[in-house]
Amino acid sequence: MKWKVAFFTIPEYVQEQDWLRFQHKKGWKLTDTVSPCFYKFEKCESEDVVYQLDYNQEGLSHKEEYVQMFGDCGWEHITDMMGYSYFRKPLLLMQEEEEIFSDDASKLDMAERVFKGRIIPLLIIFFLLIIPQLLILEGKLQLSNFESLLFGIYIGLFAVYVSVFVKYTLQYVKLKKKIGE
Repeated sequence: MKWKVAFFTIPEYVQEQDWLRFQHKKGWKLTDTVSPCFYKFEKCESEDVVYQLDYNQEGLSHKEEYVQMFGDCGWEHITDMMGYSYFRKPLLLMQEEEEIFSDDASKLDMAERVFKGRIIPLLIIFFLLIIPQLLILEGKLQLSNFESLLFGIYIGLFAVYVSVFVKYTLQYVKLKKKIGE
């Protein structure tokens, strides 16, 4: 058993899936996660296993049926973290290129669930906390050492939030164009 630390932003779930697949190919299968960025792995045979993430808060409220629905299609439920459910399936058991979301419309539906469940709360924090604090600190003529540190932290948070918003928006717009909406 080993733990790894990796951080993926909200729109980087595909990169997270690819990273988990790579770990499995190296002989380490995911067994658990701990928010916000800790992954527990167990030694296993090296195998090409596809990992898929689904963001579905409503599914988690009916967990048994939700997990069974994916299980009926051969997907093994592993764990949940921060609203995402983690599934895997060996490539050998797949017919062609198989994903949890079989079409672009279902991918768009997941993107909209992510927006409602994750992006909207981040927007609220961004506009009610980060922006006002930046404006307050920026408006002061003289900043103490502590206030300068806070200002730097808020600038960093501002950059991270804007990056997440831009990445998510670009991914969402690209998906919407792809399905022609």
